[in-house]
Amino acid sequence: MGKKIIIVGASSGIGKAIAEAELNAGNSVVLLARREKSLESIAKKANLGKEKRAFPLVFDVTKFSTAEKTFGKAVSLLGNVDEVYFASGVMPEISPNEYNTTKDLEMLNVNLLGAVAFLNPVATYFAKQKSGKIIGISSIAGERGRKGNPVYNTSKAALNTYLEALRNRLSESNVQVTTIKPGFVITEMTKGLKLPEKGLMKAITAEEAAEKIRTIVANGKDEAFVPGIWALVGLIIRNIPNFIFKKLSI
Repeated sequence: MGKKIIIVGASSGIGKAIAEAELNAGNSVVLLARREKSLESIAKKANLGKEKRAFPLVFDVTKFSTAEKTFGKAVSLLGNVDEVYFASGVMPEISPNEYNTTKDLEMLNVNLLGAVAFLNPVATYFAKQKSGKIIGISSIAGERGRKGNPVYNTSKAALNTYLEALRNRLSESNVQVTTIKPGFVITEMTKGLKLPEKGLMKAITAEEAAEKIRTIVANGKDEAFVPGIWALVGLIIRNIPNFIFKKLSI
């Protein structure tokens, strides 16, 4: 019998790639996102046979008061839940001298508070069930505060801390919490960026990222960088002294 999975942010990028991979593996998936047509397209391909395994459900992560009810509906569609992915994220373009509170609040609401609002009831459910896996898609950007997009860095750093706290709180309940920190991944969100095409740090596709993430989750890791080379990058970035780091253009 296949796994039963909920994916928040399943309409595009890494979330979509994970959803398609899980459905191709024979698992049942509730697909959550704002874009209904994209969700229905994914579900239609997966539900060609007699067995319905893909369940599209429109959900806006910034509607915090609806998160618990939406999770409950997803559980009822599946019967029970084994894994929950939170893959929603936004990164609006920010110019070097721009301080835009509207954009900043959007990032905090989606990347951080949306995760908290949805994963809190998930944590409650898994704690009672005494099993389950929570997977949060964060970013290498959460390792340090950088010049390019201060609040994106902030949202991912805070997400990392929240997931770590959940991991510690749920460890006695046999619940796995995995933090995924991707480097350069080719998605709609990174469309306007000049990503490296060669070398150790070259950008990978969302599909390549999804396969690596699924392996990481299956191996029960607490956190991991995707691809693995970014673990070294993260280590270096974290250990650059502040008096040097503030002069860098990264």
